[in-house]
Amino acid sequence: MSQSNSHTHEVKDFGKAFAIGIALNVVYIVIEVIYGLIVNSLALIADAGHNLSDVLGLIIAWVASYLVKKSATKKYTYGLKKSSVLAAFINAMILLVAIGIIIWEAIGRFAEPQQIEGTIIMIVAGIGVFINAVTALLFFSGRKHDLNIKGAFLHMAADAGISLGVVIVGLVLTFTNLYWLDPVMSIVIALIIFWGTWDLLKDSTSLALDAVPKEIDKDGVENYFDSMPQLKSFHDLHIWAMSTTETALTVHAVVEDGCSNNELIDKISEDMRHQFNIVHTTIQFETKGDKVCNQNHI
Repeated sequence: MSQSNSHTHEVKDFGKAFAIGIALNVVYIVIEVIYGLIVNSLALIADAGHNLSDVLGLIIAWVASYLVKKSATKKYTYGLKKSSVLAAFINAMILLVAIGIIIWEAIGRFAEPQQIEGTIIMIVAGIGVFINAVTALLFFSGRKHDLNIKGAFLHMAADAGISLGVVIVGLVLTFTNLYWLDPVMSIVIALIIFWGTWDLLKDSTSLALDAVPKEIDKDGVENYFDSMPQLKSFHDLHIWAMSTTETALTVHAVVEDGCSNNELIDKISEDMRHQFNIVHTTIQFETKGDKVCNQNHI
């Protein structure tokens, strides 16, 4: 006897946050490139490249946040929810490419250190601290519930810290001739980006391969089914991410009395939702005698 539960999981709309964040960062990228070329600062240009990758990432994340709300079709029976996982993965790959470019350019600068105007770097990077911090705050509320939004938040928060580092370099160069600090800071920027990107890449790859989401307590779910007096046993338990915000579960359960009932399905589905944040539960009931029961859906 097979019974299933599904309901629409409401996802907070971050459309305005994406629009504001993208607009602010595009303006800042233009400022960084112009002044980076004027003062010949690789740190500013590297940060502009990183911010460009973040703008692309924000656009991809924004598109994905829209697609996850699309209704199911005959071809895509789950809708396009998985697009948010794909967006997180693409964001990670874009950042890895940016890291490689930054490090390559920084190594070249070590061979030929160039004179840099520290004051301008300090002012431009200071603007970046403000813009990136504001953008990060736009995604702060959704960072714990959606990997897609978490990626946007982490990128912007890291950018604020990176820009602060560039401010410090500018301050030092205002009073010294330690021009090698510029490519050094570029490499530090790249390493910080890599540190944040690695977790995003691992998490998005895991979800793309239908691994159990790391915030789901699989042992707790198994203990839950083991503790139910109505069930003799269970098998074929699968838990996977439908999107970066929704988790699904399927399980075969052997019932005590040979047949299931809607009350039991209601209880299991509600417990999965409230105790484990699993919002789509499908349960197939079985009997040892292979008795056939009517199918009910809730």
